[in-house]
Amino acid sequence: MSRTNFDQLLEAGCHFGHLRRKWNPAMAPYIFMERNGIHIIDLHKTVAKVDEAAEALKGFARSGKKILFVATKKQAKEVVAEKAAAVNMPYVNERWAGGMLTNFPTIRKAVKKMTNIDKLMNDGTFANLSKRELLQISRQRAKLEKNLGSIADLTRLPSALFVVDVMKEHIAVKEANRLGIPVFGIVDTNSDPRNIDYVIPANDDAKDSVEVILAACCDAIAEGLEERKAEKADEKAAAEQAEEAAEAKPKRAARKAEEAPKAEEAPKAAEEAPAAE
Repeated sequence: MSRTNFDQLLEAGCHFGHLRRKWNPAMAPYIFMERNGIHIIDLHKTVAKVDEAAEALKGFARSGKKILFVATKKQAKEVVAEKAAAVNMPYVNERWAGGMLTNFPTIRKAVKKMTNIDKLMNDGTFANLSKRELLQISRQRAKLEKNLGSIADLTRLPSALFVVDVMKEHIAVKEANRLGIPVFGIVDTNSDPRNIDYVIPANDDAKDSVEVILAACCDAIAEGLEERKAEKADEKAAAEQAEEAAEAKPKRAARKAEEAPKAEEAPKAAEEAPAAE
């Protein structure tokens, strides 16, 4: 069963591409026709590509891997923050800091700096600072929070990248390509799909278009997480059963050892009984 259908995508305006003069020829396989100088995306292909991407994302989530969502354009910011946070995945929706992937240790240091500021504020270390110094530290903390707060829990490189508007986020795509990190992307008719591992051809400017595609993908991630949870619960139950069985084994052996002399004594008692008469 498809995670989206043709009518849903049509209603959300996913089929509207860019002006013909702005097109990227590499997107030709995904273009259905041209109308009034605007390219129309083939939504049948979009449905198939959403399903393909969703299944792959589900697999990542089931394996316990992190997917980093990237969308810094105004129309997609809130949608990405909401959908990614709902499935407990990291996201970047303010500004892509160059080297966020290729220079990941430096980014982690900046995140640690943020947590250290919090620690020092809470334990009263900053109590003796002047108002001006406190204001400077607070501003620094706010800036770090704005740019890196949403990836504070990302302790290692993500296993995949999900990008809205691969043209705008070309630096993020380039870094992921360089490190061999798979890229999922909503790709419009003006973008180059060749560096994207999972291409989702669709309008990347309309909020509704981004939302309907992200909803389908994040639902798949949520399913993967649930399956992982269920698998872990089954493993835990199996481990507990094995532990109980291991504990029960010596007890059974001890019980048998106790019962053995009694079993030997019983026939002897039976033999001695007639002699007594």
